[in-house]
Amino acid sequence: MGFGSYDESEQENQELDSDLGDDDTVDAGESTHEGDVEFEIGASNDELLDKLQEIKDE
Repeated sequence: MGFGSYDESEQENQELDSDLGDDDTVDAGESTHEGDVEFEIGASNDELLDKLQEIKDE
């Protein structure tokens, strides 16, 4: 086959070869967060809508 040719039969028989072992997994529970997050916007809804309209008009 030439460069860039595609053979579906080759794709079916491929095996994923990786160096990852069973002990290389990540425990998703090890980095849980149990705190609170607060945001202070500092602008009213009307101010934010006015700014949005200015951006759309540009």
